[in-house]
Amino acid sequence: MRHLPSVASALLIAACAAFAGFAGSAAAQEATEKGEDAIATAVAAPSRTPANTARDAYRHPAETLGFFGVKPGDTIVELWPGGGWYTEILAPFVNAGGGRLYAAAPAGRLKTIETWQAEKPEIYGAIQPAEFPHLEGAKVPDESADAVLTFRNVHNWRFSGSDKTAEAFRQIFAMLKPGGTLGLVEHRLPETMDSALEEKSGYMKRSSIIGFAEAAGFKLAGESEVNANPKDTHDYPGGVWTLPPTLNQKEDGRDTYLAIGESDRMTLKFVKPAN
Repeated sequence: MRHLPSVASALLIAACAAFAGFAGSAAAQEATEKGEDAIATAVAAPSRTPANTARDAYRHPAETLGFFGVKPGDTIVELWPGGGWYTEILAPFVNAGGGRLYAAAPAGRLKTIETWQAEKPEIYGAIQPAEFPHLEGAKVPDESADAVLTFRNVHNWRFSGSDKTAEAFRQIFAMLKPGGTLGLVEHRLPETMDSALEEKSGYMKRSSIIGFAEAAGFKLAGESEVNANPKDTHDYPGGVWTLPPTLNQKEDGRDTYLAIGESDRMTLKFVKPAN
């Protein structure tokens, strides 16, 4: 005969389950707090360029990286780092936690990173270069990355009717571990505006980004308005580069564009399904 547990036994089982849940939540909270502390330390790194730190008010690096959930011990891929604005933060961040940082860009477009590696090897020397989109050079190994981050780059894959966006997202999906994160910031084109503007203005629609990501296999895990700018009207003569920091109209309307500030940006977090 099967005996039912006593009331005392049932209460003990429930208490153990509750404690296990509490312990798991506490551990997760501690990991989150440690990650946030490490991000704050990296953002405050004295090695950062003063001209870059001046833009923190527009780019919100601590809040953005915190939203993406990156951890110091992660293997992180930064796509198309350009002048290395985020690299100045990510390099000391992963160095502090024993992680790994890849800088992935088309061949010949990592000049800034290469210069920094020669000048400051203690900070940037461990960065792994990779080709992206991958053609024939060294690539980020498949299923090796905990997080892939890209800041205001998707429009570059979408330009001039030569749409390489689908292949780019496919390659990103391949380099991430199951359960890994794609963190993406992009200039936002309102859904009511002409989609043709994506090919020349530097702005992208949220629906377009999500469509490309989901077609590659990603799931949208969250979005943040931390990089939004309601002053941005998205309709400038020189595209998004009319606004600071580029100010491609020179003195024409300069004060107006400075008052608007940097572009309105969407901040999206995607995950690669674990199975």
